[in-house]
Amino acid sequence: MIRNYELPCGYSIHRGSSLDRALLVKFMQQTYQELFPKQDFSHLVRTVEQYLSSETPLWWVQLQEGVTPVACIWMGNAINQVTGDRYTHIFLLYVVPEHRRQGIGRALMYHAENWAENRGDRQIGLQVFQSNSAALNLYNHLGYETQSLSMMKVIRKS
Repeated sequence: MIRNYELPCGYSIHRGSSLDRALLVKFMQQTYQELFPKQDFSHLVRTVEQYLSSETPLWWVQLQEGVTPVACIWMGNAINQVTGDRYTHIFLLYVVPEHRRQGIGRALMYHAENWAENRGDRQIGLQVFQSNSAALNLYNHLGYETQSLSMMKVIRKS
């Protein structure tokens, strides 16, 4: 089912490329620094180097042509470990704080869902921090449900 993903008036969307690595790293660092302000996220450069490719689409939202983007969505591929089906996985959804609560995130999520459906995927997944209530509210409102929990244990050397 194709969903309408109109951006608010004045915003436009365009496909990114591997040339956008530095900007993608910057957006990823901003995302994580909002949630964990004292943490160093310089390691995200390696994540982008390893995973950004023509198989992992990236879209940018701009307020005006030629201006630094105000939002992005970056997607990749995953395999459902129960069914074996490939599905779209959202690596990053980020909207600059001054441009939030205008429907940009929702429009990007619909854009991602349409892209996934057009390529034949039957699922779309993402990971979200439990403390990120704004993102959780958006995803819940769009029909996303918890399928599994990611659990971590800190192991300290004696």
